[in-house]
Amino acid sequence: MALSSSSNRPARTGPGPRARGVLSWLLCGSTLLVTFSAVHPARAFDWEKMVMPGPLVSAHEEYEADCASCHKAFDVEAQRTLCLDCHELVAADIETHEGFHGRHPLASSGQCKLCHSEHLGRDADIRGLSDANFDHDTTDHPLLGAHQSTACASCHVADVARRDAPNDCIGCHRDDDAHNGALSEDCAKCHDETRWTTTRFDHDETDYPLTGAHEKAPCVGCHVGARYEDTPTTCVSCHAIDDAHDGRFGKDCASCHDTAGWAKKGFDHERESGFPLVGAHAKTACATCHRQPPGERELPEDCSGCHASEDVHAGRFGTTCDDCHDSTRWSPVVFKHGDRTGFSLMGAHAKVPCNDCHTGNDASLNEGATCITCHRADDVHQGTLGEDCAECHDENGFTARVRFDHDLTRFPLLGMHAVAPCESCHESHDFKRQSLNCVACHAVDDVHDRSLGLDCAMCHTPNGWEVWRFDHDKQTDFALHGAHEGLECSACHDRPAPDGIRLAHACVECHSDDDVHRGGFGRTCDSCHSDEAWKPARLGRRQRGRE
Repeated sequence: MALSSSSNRPARTGPGPRARGVLSWLLCGSTLLVTFSAVHPARAFDWEKMVMPGPLVSAHEEYEADCASCHKAFDVEAQRTLCLDCHELVAADIETHEGFHGRHPLASSGQCKLCHSEHLGRDADIRGLSDANFDHDTTDHPLLGAHQSTACASCHVADVARRDAPNDCIGCHRDDDAHNGALSEDCAKCHDETRWTTTRFDHDETDYPLTGAHEKAPCVGCHVGARYEDTPTTCVSCHAIDDAHDGRFGKDCASCHDTAGWAKKGFDHERESGFPLVGAHAKTACATCHRQPPGERELPEDCSGCHASEDVHAGRFGTTCDDCHDSTRWSPVVFKHGDRTGFSLMGAHAKVPCNDCHTGNDASLNEGATCITCHRADDVHQGTLGEDCAECHDENGFTARVRFDHDLTRFPLLGMHAVAPCESCHESHDFKRQSLNCVACHAVDDVHDRSLGLDCAMCHTPNGWEVWRFDHDKQTDFALHGAHEGLECSACHDRPAPDGIRLAHACVECHSDDDVHRGGFGRTCDSCHSDEAWKPARLGRRQRGRE
């Protein structure tokens, strides 16, 4: 017996532990088979179910009792063939390289179980596909345009195999077919995957090419009720409702209009009628003049024939409107008033409507007419200054620039008076004042309340009330010295003096209330006091004699 180099125990010559474990299981299995066969000699033992990893999905449930439907003993490669034997449509796709399995590189050659695991239970999803990351380009219908953002459920209806979803336009969009099947079911002939309004149909290949405004017209505008066969091609067949002439010019619209638009006319009015359309006439609607069909009424060719209702002159200027107006518009007027009448319209007269002056039944005015003829109602002076308005005013306006020279009157305008409006002094507009005294106008401005008399000019100038120049020492016989020099005028002048200022010079006239002696020392305050202040008082002659 051989010994190992590290022990005196004999070396093992039988099977190892793992081999003995396998043999033990085999022996146990064999024993169970013999025992089971002995107990149930009439029933065959289904050993395949003992080794089945789990239940099949509900779709394969019927094959769960027959493992051979999907498996071949000791031949793994045969499993793909068994799958394709059942799934004939998938096998056909792989054979023709169509559909998802025919285009997918793994599905066309690999084992089915690599993607579709089984024995995971009745509710297991053995498809192994996800709507979120499924690549639709591996199918026969790649998603383009608006299809890329379309929900899967819009095409793949529940309980219907994904491969059975329609891949032609009409299969999904039958309800969207605005043509109601009147055209073919091959929507892609005209539309693409982006949107329905993008069309590729070339109308030029038909008997009626689309030009001008027809290129932008919706199909239903001509093909009403999805009618595409025998569509009429005459203008009036589609545009009778658009005929602003109500048929008075016939049915051949193309004789005047083209497909660019109704406003673009090809009718030569001058050549056909002898009346050229110029100025505003070129933009006038035909029905404005042609109110009856041609030939039923002869149209006038003079202005008054059409524009009598627009004559604001009520016929007083005759019927030859083109003497003053042109065909472009009623204003501006081209009548040269100065050349034709001898009275040029200047200043404000140039903007005055004709009817303001020409109020009679004709255009003439009385000879020798003056300003007052038209402006008597505007004379704010009410005739007090005569009727020759031009002596002071011009044509620009009554208040624009008055030419009256006030310096020629008894009261020249100086200082602030030169910029004062006339109405501030001449409230009644008669412009004749009886008094020229300042207080006649400025009584309300007299802050002295007439205590300094009525002759404001003694102190103030026309340049403003704040500018005054009265010198009390020179203009009166009572010079202001000492405390008197800083007094307000109202300190002494405290009562109205409408007939002139007459104040006594004695101190007691103003300071009787300040006399603490109550008249005991007489009325000559300056005997003891000076005009600087009451205190200190100096002794008078009487006091010095008593001492």
